Amino acid sequence: MDIKTASALRRLRLVSAPEAISFLILILCSVLKRTTDFNAVPVMGMVHGVLFVLYVIFWADSWSRTRWSLRTAALYFVLSVLPTGGFFAERKLKREAEAGVIAARARKEGIVNA
Repeated sequence: MDIKTASALRRLRLVSAPEAISFLILILCSVLKRTTDFNAVPVMGMVHGVLFVLYVIFWADSWSRTRWSLRTAALYFVLSVLPTGGFFAERKLKREAEAGVIAARARKEGIVNA
């Protein structure tokens, strides 16, 4: 795994958990708006929107660099629209990045020829 691919996965991983947190807070703000006088939906909507756009940009960059299959790319996109999906995406991306680093080190040391 080259440095640009690892960086793309890291950026996607770093934005996935905050995006999921902002989604959950936005849902909470929506409930509070309808049950109380508290209305933080415009602010949280903007925060979540910016994080979601960043997630999609980093997702597209990661997809182009890692050459994921359509199924894998679709999975990461679907995880971004589920309220807690970002947490699962972050965990899966961390495992994928670690596996890529291990494979790159093995190739560098001549353990495998792939």
